[in-house]
Amino acid sequence: MRSVIVSNLMSVDGYMAGPGGEIDWFAGLADREFEEYAVDHLDSIDTMLFGRVTYELMASYWPTATTETDDARIIKAMNNCRKIVFSKTLDRADWKNSSLVKGDIAQEIRKLKIQPGKNMVIYGSGGLISALAPVGLIDEYRVFVAPLLLGEGRPLFRELGRRIPLRLVDSRTFGTGLVVQKYLPTHEKKEEG
Repeated sequence: MRSVIVSNLMSVDGYMAGPGGEIDWFAGLADREFEEYAVDHLDSIDTMLFGRVTYELMASYWPTATTETDDARIIKAMNNCRKIVFSKTLDRADWKNSSLVKGDIAQEIRKLKIQPGKNMVIYGSGGLISALAPVGLIDEYRVFVAPLLLGEGRPLFRELGRRIPLRLVDSRTFGTGLVVQKYLPTHEKKEEG
């Protein structure tokens, strides 16, 4: 069965974006070491899952990205990989290899997980994460903690509605001070009551 992997940058104080959605603070964190990590990760997936906001941000950037600012392998992977955007407000998804799902998110993810293929990844898309985590549909969390405090912004995890126990299985520090922490859900039984 395919896995759903969350792969997101976050400030030390838990924000994935500034209050206006800005992600300019990511600049300088993607050095060569991080790019190699990203390429290896992209080789292990064949589907990207997005909410509307992240999809629109990515679709406005990657089709015109250049090798002056980004690794050619990452540009190619971002543009050629299958992309599924979950949105009730978008009318179409025009970025190459994109499809739009307006229905039940959890039901669609369950269908995707049993299809043949490589793993799936969620970049950004805090709302999508918050819909899938409480129902046990995220198999792995890769949280990249950036060495800064934003003070305010959009939290990576919000309104989960319950505790989700995780087990740290790996940690790595990059030269820029970025730390990736890899967690797996423990799937502990919920108490009846």
